[in-house]
Amino acid sequence: MNKNIKLAVASAVLALSASAANAGIIIPAGDWTLDISGNVNTFATWTKGDDTDKASIFGGLASGNSSNTVSNMTTGLLPHFLSVGGTTRQNDLDVAFTISIQPGTANTGAFGNQSGQDNRQAFLTFGDKSWGSIKVGKDLGVFASDAILSDMTLLGVGANASGVGNTTFGRIGSGYIYADWKPQISYTTPNMNGFQATAAITQGWNQTASTTSVSLGTTGRGAGSTAYEGKASYSFNAAGAEGKVWVSGIAQKTAGVAGITYDDTVAYAGDIGANVNVAGFGLTGYYYNGSGIGTTGQFMNGYSLTGKQRDSDGGYVQATYVLPTKTKVGASWGISNLDKTSADTGAAAGLVKENQMWTVGVYHPLTKHLNLVAEYANVQSESHATGANKAEYNSGSLGAILFF
Repeated sequence: MNKNIKLAVASAVLALSASAANAGIIIPAGDWTLDISGNVNTFATWTKGDDTDKASIFGGLASGNSSNTVSNMTTGLLPHFLSVGGTTRQNDLDVAFTISIQPGTANTGAFGNQSGQDNRQAFLTFGDKSWGSIKVGKDLGVFASDAILSDMTLLGVGANASGVGNTTFGRIGSGYIYADWKPQISYTTPNMNGFQATAAITQGWNQTASTTSVSLGTTGRGAGSTAYEGKASYSFNAAGAEGKVWVSGIAQKTAGVAGITYDDTVAYAGDIGANVNVAGFGLTGYYYNGSGIGTTGQFMNGYSLTGKQRDSDGGYVQATYVLPTKTKVGASWGISNLDKTSADTGAAAGLVKENQMWTVGVYHPLTKHLNLVAEYANVQSESHATGANKAEYNSGSLGAILFF
């Protein structure tokens, strides 16, 4: 099974069976060993907005949800994954590749041809256990990657259950910023008694003025702006307890928007997190802080229209317990805050101030590869405006996820 699918299972604190993180379908092919792996998942969801809180909040996760119950069929935070990987040993180097596609379940209309599809991974690696490995290609970003891989809703739905995109949001935007899937060149050290570090240059994102006259937002590939990302972690297993502690960071100079004078063109953020598992109990804590990095997605609403950086921070706490039936139950709460600047007046007062979500979930291993999932979530958004500045919704979901 390819690296990120393994991490999605093993690091999510919801690996309901250790065997679910084993390799997929292994095929010897001459000098190569091929690995076909992935997951299939689908959820039925029900979402209802609060009757009294109907504020329109720019960047609010709960904004715009109907007070009527909306039902939907969708993939969860993980889309379907079909990955093909290969490994070989050549000239004293471990060489590998991964290419994957991610079709979705949600359909936007009749005639059945309107499901989304992502192409998240296409990378190669080479290295040796004595000195580490180098990755070249497109894969999960470095900053905040452990935050999403430790999120229990990774195997479920979380926020945005009523959306029709390829995936839901999980806890993205209500506890951490999305790591995203980025073109990159990275180096990872060998595992040194549990310690490991990664340094990377990744594709930078550009900015444009928002049509809502509130923010500068990201539009994709930057003009000569490289992002620099890194992380360090320590994994431990002693005295019946196992877990991981990590820190990561990102910095990028924005290419800027013509005609705007920036107070600081370098956006940056850092985080710290830890999880520990002992005697069936699991506990995760995470915190991030940045300036110009925005909220929910990297560089989304990170600057005002006058080029002033907005500060942001947030985090989440999560607790899980494995019952004697091997069913895992969990609860988590998280929040993402975005500060306003002195330029955020008038229409900009409708900018999101905070998104928060609490959620509970039940995850049952029907077989060693197939898990049944039920979740309930409450999502709240608040803007910087005075008066009617809040929006809220509740959602539930039922479904299943299969790893192979």
